[in-house]
Amino acid sequence: MNVVSVAKRDFLDVRRAKLVWAPALLYVLFMLLFFWGQSNSAEPEFYWVLWNLAGLGGALVIPLVALVAAYLSIAGERESGSIKYQLSLPVSRTDVVFGKLLARSAVVTIALLAAFAVGIVAAWVLVPDMSLEYGEYAAFTGLTLLYALAYVCIAVGISAATASRSRAMAGAIGFFFVFNLVWNFLPVGPVRMVEFVLERAGIDYTETLLEFVFSLSPTGAYLNGMGLVFPEDFGPLHAAGAGTGVGDPFYVQDWFMLVILLGWVVLPLALGRWRLERADLG
Repeated sequence: MNVVSVAKRDFLDVRRAKLVWAPALLYVLFMLLFFWGQSNSAEPEFYWVLWNLAGLGGALVIPLVALVAAYLSIAGERESGSIKYQLSLPVSRTDVVFGKLLARSAVVTIALLAAFAVGIVAAWVLVPDMSLEYGEYAAFTGLTLLYALAYVCIAVGISAATASRSRAMAGAIGFFFVFNLVWNFLPVGPVRMVEFVLERAGIDYTETLLEFVFSLSPTGAYLNGMGLVFPEDFGPLHAAGAGTGVGDPFYVQDWFMLVILLGWVVLPLALGRWRLERADLG
């Protein structure tokens, strides 16, 4: 019950923050842009809209939505000292962590569900001839929400482990840079590093090993989990390395991407809670 009370108070505060809603509006704009682009096509393709949303909107905007919504959830109160008043009530530090998680997750979920609702309306209005696959759209929405939840947990974990706004901001920016941009998109990422080391050491390796390294980041798992959403004959899916078949090792199969994302839900939150429990709040 204490968790719920913390979540209610925090939700009422954070829902009015314009900075939280700005990245979500950016995601809506991307969605409208992609549907508008298909309206100019002779044969509008619904799956291309989802693919673009996953690659650009999902990989870049969704982390920003979640991180901005949650990175100051606890660190801001620690810096101002208001957390000490909150803990003077019958509320534990664990209650604070999970209450903040519930509130920030609710805000992000509402924002994204609203965005996906706008997407349906945009498809009806802008591309009336497009064949909508509502089952795949629902699956894409669910996978995106799990991905967003992972980033909310990461942000809350960072916030719980840091004592000031500046450190929480540095941690959130650092995580986004390393585990999103560097890991998945830059040519000097861990995948290329592992490949370089194995080649220099003369160790045989397979492409599935490199694909697994790519999938260890939240964004890599999200993108490689798209095989759960798209049909098997969707060409760009396999060209990008996602949508692995049942004959591949389990650790690169589509369903295992959900396990990796769940790991990002649990571990950062557990580490943040552990640090907060042992922190001296003065």
